Amino acid sequence: MIKRLFFFFIVALALLTACSDNDSFTTDRNHRLTFTTDTVRMDTLFATIPSSTYSFWVHNKSGDGLRLRSVRLERSGQSGFRVNVDGTFLNPVTNNLEIREGDSIRVFVEVTAFENASAEPQLIEDNLLFTLESGVEQKVNLRTYSWNADQWRDVEITESKTIESSKPIVVYGGISVAATATLTIKNTELYFHDGAGITVEGALVAENSLFRGDRLDHMFDYLPYDRISGQWQGITIKPHADGCQLTDCEIRNACDGLVADTTTVELYGSTIHNCKGSGLWAHDSEVTVSNCVLSNTLKDCMTLLGCQTDLDHVTLAQFYPLSANRGFALRFEPSEQPFTLTCTNTLVTGYAEDVVDGEVDENSKYSFTNCLLRTVIPDDTQFFKDIIWEKKDDEIQGTKHFVLIDDRNMIYDFRLKEESPAYEKKIGKQ
Repeated sequence: MIKRLFFFFIVALALLTACSDNDSFTTDRNHRLTFTTDTVRMDTLFATIPSSTYSFWVHNKSGDGLRLRSVRLERSGQSGFRVNVDGTFLNPVTNNLEIREGDSIRVFVEVTAFENASAEPQLIEDNLLFTLESGVEQKVNLRTYSWNADQWRDVEITESKTIESSKPIVVYGGISVAATATLTIKNTELYFHDGAGITVEGALVAENSLFRGDRLDHMFDYLPYDRISGQWQGITIKPHADGCQLTDCEIRNACDGLVADTTTVELYGSTIHNCKGSGLWAHDSEVTVSNCVLSNTLKDCMTLLGCQTDLDHVTLAQFYPLSANRGFALRFEPSEQPFTLTCTNTLVTGYAEDVVDGEVDENSKYSFTNCLLRTVIPDDTQFFKDIIWEKKDDEIQGTKHFVLIDDRNMIYDFRLKEESPAYEKKIGKQ
């Protein structure tokens, strides 16, 4: 019994002492707050579209309790920043906060930037001011870049139209092109929200344009969402549509880059990269691909089912980093229609020992000329001429072929290096 009373006495004394220490506050100007950052650098965002939420900690390591007379934004809301301090939103100021010695509070920051007159991203900044009871003022800088953009929602193209925009276009819901219409896109960047894409029943013609997801922020400090696949739906060409022609375009971080069924596909000088599904999936279609790169897809970089296909100076690089069960770089097989494939000056490589999956029948016609192929040498090579057969030990990482393969940061540059055996023979995208 005596031991229990002694124990409770010690605990009570400790609690009283702790409360006494924690309830002591100072107005000494030498006692200040400590911040986990002096600048909150937010990702570039589109004007009028809310940002993600960022946060930082405010610590009191001064040796005594501190009272905050006020916390406020220097520009009083004119910058578009919104701040929550320890569960309280600034509206436009919060007063009389206390941070005991050794304690911390968390600050959350969001921003919705206003439109501006410039076509280029503009710096938006403000200072979050912490005024202590002593009169000392401390600040944390808030900054982001705001980019004016047009916003489209559930757009239906029912008659032929040409789009050429100096401002980016953010697409929600999607774009549909009717069977009676041709959508022409020139010199334009389109940013698709999650689930959005382009569905074509007529025709799509694009030149010098970018198709990608709309997230400009980062998943991690080193990894922007732009390098994560599956950010938007992709482009779908419906059966018996007039087809699509892309010249000097880029499709990236989609679910499926380009899906085409019983139609016509022409790709010139273009790139399809980093898809969570297929890069190009075509069925019973006429396919022409020249001087292009199709790379890094969870499924096949290029799937050809019963197509009439001409590939020339194409790089098919299967280095998808997020799954060991990635598809082939090139897969082809017969379908309802006769199958033909003419493949010249084309580089087909990747991580796997064999990145080519081909199936033919008696009606199939195919040939490979002046190509580099990472595949098993077939027993019958009469349809292969002047081929570099890449074996599994020749180039397992792709670093000998390409300027940059950085799987950790998911940065790739599929231009050929001079040391690649494909370089001198002018194989792949030039």
